[in-house]
Amino acid sequence: MSRRRRVIASATVLAVVGLLLVNAVVVARQDEEAAGSPALPLPGGNIHVSQDGPGDAPPLVLIHGFAGSTRWWDALVPMLARSHRVIRIDLLGHGRSAKPAGGGYGIPEQGARVGAALDRLGVRRATVVGHSTGGSVATALAEQRPDLVTALALVNTGPRLEAFISNGVAGQLMFTPVVGQLLWRLRTDSLLRQGLSTGFSRAGYEIPQQLVDDVRGTTYHAFTATSQAVDDYLEQRALPDRLTAVGKPLLVIFGEDDRRWRASSAAEYHAVPGARVTLLPGVGHSPMLEDPPLTAEHLLAFTGMHAHS
Repeated sequence: MSRRRRVIASATVLAVVGLLLVNAVVVARQDEEAAGSPALPLPGGNIHVSQDGPGDAPPLVLIHGFAGSTRWWDALVPMLARSHRVIRIDLLGHGRSAKPAGGGYGIPEQGARVGAALDRLGVRRATVVGHSTGGSVATALAEQRPDLVTALALVNTGPRLEAFISNGVAGQLMFTPVVGQLLWRLRTDSLLRQGLSTGFSRAGYEIPQQLVDDVRGTTYHAFTATSQAVDDYLEQRALPDRLTAVGKPLLVIFGEDDRRWRASSAAEYHAVPGARVTLLPGVGHSPMLEDPPLTAEHLLAFTGMHAHS
């Protein structure tokens, strides 16, 4: 079991579980697929896609992080879509994409599925942006499809597993055998907000309900399988090593106050030839939500240089 799933003291576990058993209400699972939502039929399950901006503009692909969805990019889209064809994809097991009970959650498989979705959309070249786990998926896509990816931007994506800090108490409990499954069945908005809280550090930031809904709409299998998949991918080879081999232009954006990945670890990306590493003050793990204008500014400056590479 990796350090991300280290079980905390048993007394704390029992206390939290007891409190939830008394106060929590079993909630209904949201529909896995929203009726009428645009989806691409792909092997292993349909993939939900959102598109904005001019169809003939340079494609810009946005890949969300763990337990997220296309909605994590909502605040950025109006700024990016003025000059780009913005394509957002719900990864398998997330948002409005299929959530199979079997496999398909490996990072290379997710990357291949994004590539297949872009093929269906007629995209031949694109700049790809990934947040956190989405950055690993973007890297896997670039490894497999160097013909498709012109440049990469990673937002608060840890370079290696050792850079991970914590999911918080609630997040750790979710991965505890038996207890985690029980908590998932009894999950309340309050518990989910606790788990999400480490994803934000900006003073006064309030977590939107839609982000809570994203986590609630994920199955326990998809939740745990995706987490294990990114652990496996990072343990096999650190991202800076992978990206050096890929040889694509790279922008790394990292919130200085990230509570999930050590911000100091962003310096490891300097090992990638030509990489630009930018630390954003006053924000944490999710700059595109905590400071959308500043995040968009850096992304647009980068894509402006590499959109036609």
